[in-house]
Amino acid sequence: MIPSLSTARSNWLELQSKLIMKKFEESNICVAGEPVKVDIEFKNPLQIPISISNISLICELSTRSDEMESDSNSSTTELQNDEESKLLTTTGEMNSDTSSFTLSEVDISLGGAETILVQLMVTPKVEGILKIVGVRWRLSGSLVGVYNFESNLVKKKIAKGRRKVKSSPSNDLKFIVIKSLPKLEGLIHPLPERAYAGDLRHLVLELKNQSDFSVKNLKMKVSHPRFLSIGNRDDMTKEFPACLQKMTNAEQSVAGGNFNKMPQAVFSFPEGISIQGETPLLWPLWYRAAVPGKISLSITIYYEMGDVSSVIKYRLLRMHYNLEVLPSLNVSFQISPWSSRLQQYLVRMDVVNQTSSENFQIHQLSSVGHQWEISLLQPFDSIFPSESLFAGQALSCFFMLKNRGESSTSSDDTSSPSRLLGSDVSLQGTADTLFDISGSPLADFHAHERLLQRVSQDDTNTVDFIFISQPSKSDSDSGISDPQHLFSHHACHCSILGKTPITWLVDGPRTLHHNFNASFCEVNLKMTIYNSSDAAMFVRVNTFDSPSSSGQTSEATSPRSAVPSGNQAGWHDVPVLTDIKVTSQLPLNQVKRSSLLESVSPFIWSGSSASSVRLQPMSTTDIAMKVCLFSPGTYDLSNYALNWKLLTISGQGNEGETRQSSGSCPGYPYFLTVLQAS
Repeated sequence: MIPSLSTARSNWLELQSKLIMKKFEESNICVAGEPVKVDIEFKNPLQIPISISNISLICELSTRSDEMESDSNSSTTELQNDEESKLLTTTGEMNSDTSSFTLSEVDISLGGAETILVQLMVTPKVEGILKIVGVRWRLSGSLVGVYNFESNLVKKKIAKGRRKVKSSPSNDLKFIVIKSLPKLEGLIHPLPERAYAGDLRHLVLELKNQSDFSVKNLKMKVSHPRFLSIGNRDDMTKEFPACLQKMTNAEQSVAGGNFNKMPQAVFSFPEGISIQGETPLLWPLWYRAAVPGKISLSITIYYEMGDVSSVIKYRLLRMHYNLEVLPSLNVSFQISPWSSRLQQYLVRMDVVNQTSSENFQIHQLSSVGHQWEISLLQPFDSIFPSESLFAGQALSCFFMLKNRGESSTSSDDTSSPSRLLGSDVSLQGTADTLFDISGSPLADFHAHERLLQRVSQDDTNTVDFIFISQPSKSDSDSGISDPQHLFSHHACHCSILGKTPITWLVDGPRTLHHNFNASFCEVNLKMTIYNSSDAAMFVRVNTFDSPSSSGQTSEATSPRSAVPSGNQAGWHDVPVLTDIKVTSQLPLNQVKRSSLLESVSPFIWSGSSASSVRLQPMSTTDIAMKVCLFSPGTYDLSNYALNWKLLTISGQGNEGETRQSSGSCPGYPYFLTVLQAS
């Protein structure tokens, strides 16, 4: 936080140096009317319990009319003799209303050999120099004890040429009391001390200033923006969670957010906002219980004094909260390429309710980014009719993810908000109440999740998901049954890569007719290969005409004939046998015909037996293929293999990776049925 004052320099603490006289520039500063707190440890050396009452500080406060004047010439004002100066010393006795400060009193009981830490306070009322001399107490209601903090200090003569001690305990207990200043008081409500993971709530920050002088130029910083996000002023008048529901396409094109743009670390309140008197400032906040565990949340608010004559021009308000987040839903994803569809993926989502008593209503699943489109494989009500996930219950379902080939992470896309929208799937059987993931606060929280869940190296072959649920409406005994609650779970950088960085698709006819009496049948096919890695790739496609050359079994490459007669291919006439004789020897002509058919492939690949191509990162290419068939039948054209090798270039960020650099992929089944034309 850098002050907005024009006199501030690179080191903004130098601002006070011209306003405080040099004699006390290394002293502590306190404000009239605000307490100074001191922690003191009491130890009972006896083995019996004792009681100590009326514990308070012993302080002195001296007031001089000239001590608080600014030294404009940067010279030190010479001190007058104590007899000539106007010195007002007030002890710890609080028996006068005209006392220049007030003290707090504490009563304690100490067991045998017990040690207790006590916090005492002194509140100065007027300007001057405050010294905390010692502490006094009353033992067992009768004996008065006094301890002087400076009594045990050994006064040593400083030798010539030896460096002076920079600070001493007496200087640590010496304060310059300046005149009263405006002081902010802050409160966040209703901030829950305990919540379930993913809980998203709308909170309000209330700031008060009881002084007659205003404060301005407010700035705010949160220690864990993953848990607390600062909203817009318009959010105060919106109803939650209805304000997060998806709008029309025209409204979304204006209100879209950027998932990759990180919110600013320091939030500056709008210019012209000031806080004074009894009118508080209310500002909306968004809270999300990001991860289970105990969280220490700190909030710092910087503000400047409206009174230009103040010695201190700026102050800080620090707010601290200890929060506890309990486990709720464990959401995980597994993605595998769809072998028969190019740039389409099968997504498996597993959801486990880790609570012991809470029930959740499944609402929606969204994929982040305009390039992704997610859809259900079957109606969700047939998979999960109850629409509620009970305590200890688990759910698994499948989705289809399609890459539309348009990335929303480039610089050109960020200028168009409508391109930053994701794809949503309703898990309630209706799409009327979908929530908008591209707007605040879901987009802001997702940006922090992307940063914290980031892998060691950026990978473009990833997709993000946002899973949204609500408390079950039928769970009246639940502690989170309030319909104002919303739960969001963010899964970032989910890899879409399979075991290999290539996917391919063979496209061509599935059924055709041909007159084999005239000639053999030629069929044209097209293989589309996609390189999903971030490096260039060399791919070689090898085709095999016979089972022995491909290394596959005959069952995998032979046609599916309707006649299970040996390895005969295509359609054949079956002679009707009237007499069946059992013999140990086959006819010689049948043996010759069978061995001949086994040596001849039912089809052959036309052209070269191998095709090579170089693929750039994240690109596709087409390879023309042709197969020749010699008889009718159903054929499995999977006797081919793809050999690939990554062409990594040194110095492009691939060092240290353990990914596979080469491999071989067998062909997947492609069935072609050819019928004899009449």
